[in-house]
Amino acid sequence: MAGRINDDDVKAVRDAVPIDAVVSEYLQLRSAGGGNLKGLCPFHDEKSPSFQVSPSKGLFHCFGCQEGGDTIAFVMKIDHLSFSETVERLAAKAGITLRYEEGGYNPGHQRGERVRLVEAHTVAARFYAEQLGSPEAEIGRNFLAERGFDQAAAEHFGVGYSPAGWDHLTRYLRGKGFSDRELILSGLSQDGRRGPIDRFRGRLMWPIKDVGGDVVGFGARKLREDDNGPKYLNTPETPIYKKSQVLYGIDLAKKEIAKTSRAVVVEGYTDVMACHLAGVTTAIATCGTAFGGDHIKILRRLLMDNGSARVIFTFDGDAAGQKAALRAFEDDQKFAAETYIAIAPDGMDPCDLRLAKGDEAVAELVQPRTPLFEFALRQIVNRYDLEIPSGRAAALDEAAPIVARIKNVASQHEVAVQLAGMLGILDTQFVVRRVAQIARWQRQGGGQGPGQEPARHRQAPAPVRAPAAPAGPALNLRSPAHRTERELLKLALQYPALVSPAFDAYGIDEFTAPPYAAVRRCIEDAGGATGAPADYLAAVREAAPDDTVRALVTELAVEPIFAKTVDEAYAGDQLVTVRLRAVDRRIRDVQGTLARLGAHGDPERVAAVQNELWVLTQYGQSLRNHGAAAL
Repeated sequence: MAGRINDDDVKAVRDAVPIDAVVSEYLQLRSAGGGNLKGLCPFHDEKSPSFQVSPSKGLFHCFGCQEGGDTIAFVMKIDHLSFSETVERLAAKAGITLRYEEGGYNPGHQRGERVRLVEAHTVAARFYAEQLGSPEAEIGRNFLAERGFDQAAAEHFGVGYSPAGWDHLTRYLRGKGFSDRELILSGLSQDGRRGPIDRFRGRLMWPIKDVGGDVVGFGARKLREDDNGPKYLNTPETPIYKKSQVLYGIDLAKKEIAKTSRAVVVEGYTDVMACHLAGVTTAIATCGTAFGGDHIKILRRLLMDNGSARVIFTFDGDAAGQKAALRAFEDDQKFAAETYIAIAPDGMDPCDLRLAKGDEAVAELVQPRTPLFEFALRQIVNRYDLEIPSGRAAALDEAAPIVARIKNVASQHEVAVQLAGMLGILDTQFVVRRVAQIARWQRQGGGQGPGQEPARHRQAPAPVRAPAAPAGPALNLRSPAHRTERELLKLALQYPALVSPAFDAYGIDEFTAPPYAAVRRCIEDAGGATGAPADYLAAVREAAPDDTVRALVTELAVEPIFAKTVDEAYAGDQLVTVRLRAVDRRIRDVQGTLARLGAHGDPERVAAVQNELWVLTQYGQSLRNHGAAAL
């Protein structure tokens, strides 16, 4: 067994390592007055800081969860270390040589497991970095150079190379006193037929460090075509490496993240390098897994979730990148920070963008762009045809439950208003009420609402297309629109000369009831109402697609006209009313399109839509002022 660490050495370690310096490696601290500091507690979730540090006393205490103690207690708790492991780790940072009682000290066998595994990774990182200069590693150096990274960049990020042989690193670490068990447990080696062999061979290596700066794993990039492994191979789960709890670059970015309350989340190791070299030193990346809740906990402690905190995601513009962004949005509410997404032109990642357009383009890319919620909602609504009512309704059904998950009521209301704009629904309060209603159902445990399954369990719907046959509300003779449409069709069938030639210029879509639209099509297929021949009604009935429509043609052909006097004036009134309602509907649709385009839409497209809106408005006014003469 390891000897007990000398009490005087423990005291020396405690005095040598300021508690605020250690705690600041894990979370952002700000003045709490009286010489104390405060931050968000790393041991429980909280929105406002109740965690306080007293540098003068060397103590910390959380008034929320009651955790407290000195520097050693803090590191033991946050990194899940034993007492001796923690003292050894802090002593190494302070440059203190520890003395052990009860039999002396054997550095090869008496250190804690975590300390040994971290040390093995530290030695491996140095080994890989040295190998990058070897003749064999030329392919790796070329890979870096092609992406704009020179030797200085490789050294700054500790990039290295794993030799292609079976056990180069394994033999090297054995020579440094590490046991086969430790090599396997660390994930640096794996079982072979004749003992441990290197896990990483012939690859470019990135050391992955935790927030405290310890090397806990590696990311390895394939370089050769004969390498049958995956493009990127990461360290497996080990006692010191949990991929859901590490962020590549966090050791380099943490101070700037805490200082600026900004974090930029990119997708790969080279993207982190490109961002940092371009001056965006808050860039970090996940390591072979999706950005999730544990990553958010790390960032929240650094950002302190104050009102000005920003997290910018730079996912690729391809389908996989969009999917990653939507996954990130699922966890968005775990942040108090504002979240944004930035996608480079042509879907380039930051590394490609830096190569193509330089450092300034990368710096410009990560300026807060589109709010993540807006991007996520647009990905949903873009799958629907928003030019038709059924498309807008379906998009609202899928998007509203997502907005309803926003916990802050004021934010929820604001996003609901913006959703109405995206959909082109002018009655914004309808959307706001719908979202609020779903939010109540969700709080009560009722899901999205009666009869609806959660959106995340539904298969993504195919784009909604305009139906081949007319679609719309069923016949309702109490509807003024339906009554007028019916009256106009009766005139077209019984008195075709009174409505000609204007009637034949009317589109099928000007008749909102599907049965009436079907009759309008029959008249069109029969040659129209203008110059109707003697067998006109027979031709219209013959053009009917089925017995139901044919029966309606017959019904309309014999049903009495409502007017006492059936003349051109009455016919003109019906023509104008139907056309005016169609124009008003189109104006609403165009206004919706304009709302969806917003202030940042394509200028030419916006101008064209505005012009159409002006023309329609003028035409509608002319119909109101001049009646049938304006047709």
